[in-house]
Amino acid sequence: MKVKEIAWNRISSIIDAHKGEQWGLIPLLQDIQESIGYIPPEAIIEISEALNLSPAQVQGVITFYAGFSLTPKGKYVVRVCRGTACHVKGSRSILRLMKKELGLEEGETSPDYQFTLETVACLGACFLAPTMMVNRTYYGKLSPPKVGSVLAQFEKQEGE
Repeated sequence: MKVKEIAWNRISSIIDAHKGEQWGLIPLLQDIQESIGYIPPEAIIEISEALNLSPAQVQGVITFYAGFSLTPKGKYVVRVCRGTACHVKGSRSILRLMKKELGLEEGETSPDYQFTLETVACLGACFLAPTMMVNRTYYGKLSPPKVGSVLAQFEKQEGE
């Protein structure tokens, strides 16, 4: 996998916007995560200095919350629900199909940083089981043909 270039200018401007805030760590981390897709470990010291925290405190918050990542993720993060309702309605076969279609295992990111495949305990959309998300969009009542059409729409966007 090629190394993703770190957007230091964006990171620095986000840190500057939160500098000195008493409770600014989580909003700062959210802004970095939203802007570049992950929190580079190399930025932890700069973040800790800006908020007068120890690097261990910053690292602890990042690793505690599942929404934060220390590694780059794909442009499209695909999350397949493994909750009870989804499991009963066939999410295991949906996950198998996703692995095959994307050529990824759970937790992996494609070498071109287009897709990351994850599983989650519950997406909270049990009435749509089986369910998955691509970034912030839910897709429910999944079947193999529907999964194929959902993925096709994102693969088309790659070349745009």
